[in-house]
Amino acid sequence: QVHLVESGGGLVQAGGSLSLSCAASGSIFSINAMGWYRQAPGKQRELVASIITDDGRTNYADSVKGRFTISRDTAKTTVFLQMNSLKPEDTAVYYCNADSSTSIYQLNYWGQGTQVTVSS
Repeated sequence: QVHLVESGGGLVQAGGSLSLSCAASGSIFSINAMGWYRQAPGKQRELVASIITDDGRTNYADSVKGRFTISRDTAKTTVFLQMNSLKPEDTAVYYCNADSSTSIYQLNYWGQGTQVTVSS
């Protein structure tokens, strides 16, 4: 079992910056990747950014490339999302994700979500 605790988020004007963090605990050895997803009202949850545990490779949604940066601490138990040049369309609930899937089954853990609101 993996427990994720998110922090950060809030309200910011367009063009501003916010940062999110997500701390994992429990069976952290099982985590293959961590990432951030977001869900805006009336829309499906979508991947924002992810980072592979072993080699640190990152992946970003096209809509955030060049504006958002995902990183992690040296212990590989906390991931951060630095969000710059925020736009109103970035408004959503942001969820931290830990992927502990294997070749046999899929297993994902989710944080409680944190609201990010960007005003125009």
